[in-house]
Amino acid sequence: MQFNDLALQLYRYQLKNNVILQKYVELTKGDPSPKALNHLRFLPVSFFKQQEVKTGDYIPVTTFISSSTTSQIPSQHHVRDLSIYEQSFLTQFERVYGSAEQYIFLCLLPGYLERSGSSLVYMAKGLIEASNHVDSGFYLYDFESLHQKIMSLQNSTRKIFLLGVTFALLDFVEQYPEGLGDAVIMETGGMKGRKTELTRKEIHDMVSSTTKNPIIHSEYGMSEMLSQAYAASGGIFEPAPWLQIIITDINDPFQPIPNGKTGLVNIIDLANIDSCAFLQTQDIGKVYNDGKFEILGRLDHSEIRGCNLLYI
Repeated sequence: MQFNDLALQLYRYQLKNNVILQKYVELTKGDPSPKALNHLRFLPVSFFKQQEVKTGDYIPVTTFISSSTTSQIPSQHHVRDLSIYEQSFLTQFERVYGSAEQYIFLCLLPGYLERSGSSLVYMAKGLIEASNHVDSGFYLYDFESLHQKIMSLQNSTRKIFLLGVTFALLDFVEQYPEGLGDAVIMETGGMKGRKTELTRKEIHDMVSSTTKNPIIHSEYGMSEMLSQAYAASGGIFEPAPWLQIIITDINDPFQPIPNGKTGLVNIIDLANIDSCAFLQTQDIGKVYNDGKFEILGRLDHSEIRGCNLLYI
């Protein structure tokens, strides 16, 4: 079955079994039986802050909680089946980067490790386990230990994969730029007010020039999703095959616009079977004819999200 057919089938199922989506579609006078993806209603992710967004009645096995500042209400994504998320992130990673066993994962995720319910930490833990290597692991603020580990791995047959939240990654490479020239360096977003806001290009240029690594990678995901997209270069994200981006007009979020035009990012994430697969973000971006996409910023009035503060 093709993506469009699966998406429409899931939309009808969720519209019937998800009270929040059902009410939202009714209140916004959406089509209750759409025949095309550009007729769908996308639930604003802000609903995850105030409502239990669930399809069906179940007790969640876990709840992913978004990063936020103390003045913000975090989103809560109630997960019915963690195996779906595990299959999603492992499959997408291996599509883009190959087997996890090729890498040693060094995950620099302070802030996320220090709280519970982070979907990013859960994904990183899964990649660490999938690497099946004793040197894969997490790091908080002990940059010296991370640096020593990187230097000790210079002759390893595996490639270093440094996965870092942006503010910590910048701090680390400023202090210890050595040994990262041929590593895969991936920033996951997240400045959390710790530094002056920088564009993604500025961040990548800083890390690249400091480490002498010509390519800095990016990850796009959020607590309300169960899938990721990766940008191996140039800030152009490749989504999982079960993930699709639809751009709508900034001034009319119900009006889709053509590929290549800048607007509001809406997400169809077929892995979100038990919550809501149809999400309206507060990100601004564009999608290309091959399905890849670019994130260009955020709406001026939107709250700053801990996992995605980068403006281009």
